[in-house]
Amino acid sequence: MNTILIVGATSAIAEEIAKLYAGQGQRLVLWGRNLNHLHSIQNNLEVLGAAEVFCFEIDLDVCGKHADLLEETVAKVGAIDIALIAHGVLPDQQTAQENFAAMRASLHTNFLSYASILTVLANYFEPRKRGTIASITSVAADRGRKSNYVYGAAKAGASAFTDGLRGRLSASGVHVVNIKPGMVDTPMTAHFKKGLLFASPKTVASGIVKAIRKNKSTAYVPGYWRLIMCIIRSIPEAIFKKTNF
Repeated sequence: MNTILIVGATSAIAEEIAKLYAGQGQRLVLWGRNLNHLHSIQNNLEVLGAAEVFCFEIDLDVCGKHADLLEETVAKVGAIDIALIAHGVLPDQQTAQENFAAMRASLHTNFLSYASILTVLANYFEPRKRGTIASITSVAADRGRKSNYVYGAAKAGASAFTDGLRGRLSASGVHVVNIKPGMVDTPMTAHFKKGLLFASPKTVASGIVKAIRKNKSTAYVPGYWRLIMCIIRSIPEAIFKKTNF
């Protein structure tokens, strides 16, 4: 039985991941902004079979609280085996490119808070020489696109940080997996017109749990996004800059 920390546990994908782990009888630790929502998720996870569920309220944008909360968490629940970072925001590109404050807020949540949490987790796992860190980034990290380059830039930073951290921790026996979901039908994308490439949170969650179990280094979920992004990365810049996607 593992103890699994889920950071940003109230997101749709994170909740589905927690359900899968609950069905396996794992111990779950939930970090999130809304304690009432966390307790609601906790009740459901306990019904589904989770061995234990612990909830901790935190505004993840306040990076200075990350280390203290991890220390508090470990003191209360014991050692963490797997940590998954799943929080984030999808900014309005037009607003962000016209308003630096909005851009900075997105970059802070999607990159700086990720870097902070990854650093705290790395410093926890490294001396223990075991454990897994899973970082949910995005396929948007693979190439800057005019329609979402503010979001993509933050995710590119988080993706590179995750990959570099994997190299640092590999000698210590700590595994780091970079999870790159494509388009997912969640409340965050509610205003988007849904097409064939959109996946459900359940489908994405299943792919993420599988990638963690198999000790993948990088996982595109669903898997067809690996091919899609390979094609997108190969488009010559002279053509790519004229596209609108």
